[in-house]
Amino acid sequence: MASGVFDDALLKHLWSTEELRNIFSDRNRVAKWYAFEAALAIEQAEMGIIPKKAADEIVRNASVDKVDIEKIAAEIRRIKHPLVPTLKAVEALCKDGLGEYIHFGPTTQDVLDTGTMLQMKDAHAVYLRDMKAVGKALVKLCEAHRDTPMVGRSHGVQALPITFGHKAAIWLSEMGRNYERLKDLEKRTFVGGLVGAVGTQASLGDKAPELEARVMKRLGLGVADINWQPARDRFAEYASVLAIIGGTLGKIANEIVILEHTEIGELYEPFSDGKVGSSTMPHKRNPSSCEAVVGVSRAIRYNAAMVVEGMVIEHERDGSSWRAEWKALPESCLMMGGMLAAMKYVLEGLVIDAPQMRANLDRLGGFLLSERVMFVLSEKVGKQTAHELVYEASMHGIEQGVSFEKSLMENKKVRDALTVQEVRAVLDPVNYLGHAPAIVDRVVAEQRAKGWMD
Repeated sequence: MASGVFDDALLKHLWSTEELRNIFSDRNRVAKWYAFEAALAIEQAEMGIIPKKAADEIVRNASVDKVDIEKIAAEIRRIKHPLVPTLKAVEALCKDGLGEYIHFGPTTQDVLDTGTMLQMKDAHAVYLRDMKAVGKALVKLCEAHRDTPMVGRSHGVQALPITFGHKAAIWLSEMGRNYERLKDLEKRTFVGGLVGAVGTQASLGDKAPELEARVMKRLGLGVADINWQPARDRFAEYASVLAIIGGTLGKIANEIVILEHTEIGELYEPFSDGKVGSSTMPHKRNPSSCEAVVGVSRAIRYNAAMVVEGMVIEHERDGSSWRAEWKALPESCLMMGGMLAAMKYVLEGLVIDAPQMRANLDRLGGFLLSERVMFVLSEKVGKQTAHELVYEASMHGIEQGVSFEKSLMENKKVRDALTVQEVRAVLDPVNYLGHAPAIVDRVVAEQRAKGWMD
């Protein structure tokens, strides 16, 4: 029986990917702990802190391939400690008692925090890769539809014409900022820890600062300026940025779901052969991928709150905060991977129904262009008078069920100011796209110039 959605054989594809599940698997977590212990042993040997033959023996045996994860897990449950059984498994493999030198000086949280950072760094590379792919897909949509007119909506109802390229450019710009957020936090976030029980490095001897720097360099991590066991802002920031990215992806997915409604019918997520929308209604093509992203985006936002809550620490170390992170951080990372993979698939294959977009522009019978009519008319009769005339014509036309053109031309003051041909030209939504195409060009150029999609 599955313990949750991330390892549910029937549902896990909706919540993450195999790639991310491997990164946050028990096997890889232990592998990262052993990477820490091996790096520590190597550097301690080179610095004359432990015998080189001990380091060689530790490195040779500190391998997840040589231990039994299930036996380690059983021992963890027995002694109620997350790391000691993992160390003892390696110690037992080392000959001549050389395993005694494993974990010489650090505390448990040094290993677990650094291991988590190594897992997050692996996941981080996947996010950057997939965000680039999402960005490239959005650029293609922007360029292909810079001039494709569609209805712009505010408060859920039709407002004024835009282009689909303009909508996609907003998504692109937002994803560009999200990419910058991920890159900006790298230096702050990806550090390890080798500070001992309360952060003073007392157990590591006179060479502690040098040892920490060497170990972290070997692991590909930075060195923190001071103990961060009671300062969890790095994890909190990372989870919060993932939540922001999740909000962006959820927003895009939700917009596609709305625009796929039968009554709108402007966008469609990819439909693969054999995909079933309903067990009882064979005709349905549900936006299931986008719906999944919308749902997951809610979960990742709430997970960020749990990680931020963990910033409240008692004294120099607090296991209650630590344990909450064990749940929320991997989950957030798993969900981010799943959302990016899903939206890459959706955006690369997104179907745009341009004719339906144009038809929806005409759905209001011209009333969509009331603003433009008012401004054109104001050149002849003044702004306030024009507003009153257009308001009267709008209310009359809507109540009587006649087109905006007819309602306008039934008003003598409007007829005196504008000809039928002028009114028809004003009511063509394609003529009131503002600077939308130019804005699309500018946004695409700016995002390309930043180089984040290269």
